[in-house]
Amino acid sequence: MEKERHVLVVFPHPDDEAFGVSGTIATHVKNGTPVTYACLTLGEMGRNMGNPPFTNRENLPKIRKEELLEAASVLGIQDLRMLGYRDKTVEFEDDEELSNVMSSLITELNPSLVITFYPGYSVHPDHEATGAAVVRAVEKLPAAARPKLHCVAFSNNCVQELGEADIIHNITPVADKKLAAIQAHRSQTEQMFGDVTEKIKNLDPQMMAWINNERFWTYKFNK
Repeated sequence: MEKERHVLVVFPHPDDEAFGVSGTIATHVKNGTPVTYACLTLGEMGRNMGNPPFTNRENLPKIRKEELLEAASVLGIQDLRMLGYRDKTVEFEDDEELSNVMSSLITELNPSLVITFYPGYSVHPDHEATGAAVVRAVEKLPAAARPKLHCVAFSNNCVQELGEADIIHNITPVADKKLAAIQAHRSQTEQMFGDVTEKIKNLDPQMMAWINNERFWTYKFNK
């Protein structure tokens, strides 16, 4: 993984970074690359509040904010931006205004690499709207001035329509940080984490491949 000037990661929810790109983030940090994570919401509409419930709707944002701060600390992210949008409403934001927020971040930080969701292939409406806003912001720039745009895709049709991932990062040397980042979002991951650790202990090949390999598609601009 080459050293970048600056990496900007843009996702809508706490824990989006942990599952898909935390090993990549940790590797960039290890390489001495500054990483900014812009998280649009606090995931306050998340359905996972335990059974029996460990919290209520009013307190969930506070919990998820603390979890996000812990995950960022685990990964070594020095610059965490919480943008204050409401969970499950990103798709209803004005397209131009949301794109302008992304443009402002890119202008300020001058990243050589931006990581976000691939619009059309990331399932959740907040994922789609976030990825689309980032794409619009990058597309506004002259082709020669655009940062690289690496996108996470996981819809059922992504490989069929986009082809195999353009980039696969093997993050085995920082897999412990990835697992710690996932575990930091305990309100959303605690119930599944026992199963994950058991499969890792047993060297389950499917689980090991998911943990150790992070896949990205390079966004294909029309011009």
